[in-house]
Amino acid sequence: MPSPSSRRALAALGVAVALTSGCDLVTGAAPAPVTGPPGSALETLATVDVRGRGPRTGYERDEFGDGWVDTDRNGCDTRNDVLARDLTGETFVPGSRDCVVATATLDDPYSGRTIAFRRGEGTSEAVQIDHVVALSDAWQKGARQWDDARRTQFANDPLNLLAVDGPLNMQKGDGDAATWLPPDRSYRCAYVARQVAVKATYGLWVTQAEHDAMVAVLGTCPGEPLPGGQPLPAQETPQGPFPDCAAARAAGAAPLREGEPGWNPALDGDGDGVGCES
Repeated sequence: MPSPSSRRALAALGVAVALTSGCDLVTGAAPAPVTGPPGSALETLATVDVRGRGPRTGYERDEFGDGWVDTDRNGCDTRNDVLARDLTGETFVPGSRDCVVATATLDDPYSGRTIAFRRGEGTSEAVQIDHVVALSDAWQKGARQWDDARRTQFANDPLNLLAVDGPLNMQKGDGDAATWLPPDRSYRCAYVARQVAVKATYGLWVTQAEHDAMVAVLGTCPGEPLPGGQPLPAQETPQGPFPDCAAARAAGAAPLREGEPGWNPALDGDGDGVGCES
């Protein structure tokens, strides 16, 4: 007869096998999706599609507009709007009509440190504006199908922007929640909630690894609310494989790459993973 310690080990192994297979030990059914209370980021995450990552091919920063744009037409570009929103004790460059931030202080959400900002060559980089959902990540998860106006709006949407520690922003790169989280653990719930809000607002999807990482963070704070923002009208994307290249071109999706919405291997005559390229 197995010892008590052996029985405990076998039981733990059974639970691990059940979790790995996605089945309930008692019923054999898949576990219910993790969700949170109404209005929470965890509840909203359940509405975000889980799909594979599309190719990065074709991504360039200028696909999302020519740098920072004054989308709200208040006379200041988005970078200075976000600096003025997120920093304290601002002074402004004379003659800029209280637009261009000259000095200020940032309570950095990513590191928990206080950073002095001073505009100028070699100093401005200490504080950078992070796209919480990186532009390249968005490109691979739905934004490639958008028109230019929507991508410019995305790149300049305050919902997706935070003033943060410059080196940490560089460290993050285009990582998603599966590959990068803020070092300050106390901010991770708010950070992931903002990513969920952005992806839900713009109809972007997440990978399975990204979804699981988000659930792991939000599971520690199931009531974490979504920050601002309202869902935007969806842009039309193909609902199934394009029947031919004429249909792909009419939808503005050509050339079409393997893994993207509407992909049809029958359109890839030379087998290089790109269809309708000519």
